[in-house]
Amino acid sequence: MTEHRPIKPPKEGEQKEEKSSLLERASGAFGLNDLGAAPMPRSFDDVPMKRARPLRKPASEPAPEAAPAASPEPVGRDIPVESEISQASLPVPAPAPAAPPHAAPPAVIDGSANAIALAGQSVEVDFNRLRERGFIDPNGQASGLAEEFRIVKRQILEAARAAGTGLSRRILITSPHADEGKTFCAVNLALSLAAERDLEVVLIDADMANPSIKDVFGLPEHTGLMDVLADSEIRVENHVLKTDIDGLWLLPPGRNASHASEALSSRSTAELFERLTAQAPNRIVLVDSPPALAASPAAEIAKHVGQTILVARADRTGKSALEDAAQLLSACPDIKLVLNNAIFSPSGRRFGSYYG
Repeated sequence: MTEHRPIKPPKEGEQKEEKSSLLERASGAFGLNDLGAAPMPRSFDDVPMKRARPLRKPASEPAPEAAPAASPEPVGRDIPVESEISQASLPVPAPAPAAPPHAAPPAVIDGSANAIALAGQSVEVDFNRLRERGFIDPNGQASGLAEEFRIVKRQILEAARAAGTGLSRRILITSPHADEGKTFCAVNLALSLAAERDLEVVLIDADMANPSIKDVFGLPEHTGLMDVLADSEIRVENHVLKTDIDGLWLLPPGRNASHASEALSSRSTAELFERLTAQAPNRIVLVDSPPALAASPAAEIAKHVGQTILVARADRTGKSALEDAAQLLSACPDIKLVLNNAIFSPSGRRFGSYYG
């Protein structure tokens, strides 16, 4: 049988304890009353909204100290009003790079304006002398020799136009030794180039020891190359002779032929060539120099030209002579080889038989 005991009434101190729940009594026993939730505030204050600051203005215009406007001014892109990006972290556009200073113009400027005009006196060419010595006849019929030099001049003009500089329009014509045909090639090339339309050709006789150009064309003694180099007051354009062949001008060697190598190595030579080719894209300058292995002027002139034609005679010039001459002329960036007096052509090309 179940035992029944009477329930004692609670005491005054225990009456309040019985009114609390079991969890409340446990909380009071273990000291957990301070871990309750934070009190709920009776009212909520409006939190100020953060606004994006305007972009920095250039240093030349100081920003005014006025209060920021209600709505930011439009900039290059939309920036959210609630953005928390500060002014320091806003991407500032990089300033445009300053234009580089203009470089000084080169000594030789290509163009058609302000070209130095050739103003020498006019002379007459002895055409009979040209025909008797086997040169191209400017007024004659087409020939095999003329076609051969047309091929040579096309390569020269192509290289000059591709470079487009005054230096590339200066061509030195020489050979390793004497009697290999350098003057023959220089005169024929000048006549072939002068036949081009709207082209000026200046042929310079720089072989002071054995001048041949004036003898070929039958010219008298005249102020020329060495006189211009010896006197800074003499302008080369005033002493270039105008021939009665359209487009052909001649510069004789001059009367003062002493110390030719020293004169050609001076700055006057560079100034002379610059005056002839500066701002004159339709002007070609040919220089007939002494043989490269016989005298030093050829190596000096090679420093002032952009193309060199090295003439070799098929039955005389040796390989070692060509190599030595090319080494001496290495100051020129473009050296071409022309084989003169060749009888046999490996390709079978013969212009003479076609033109009779």
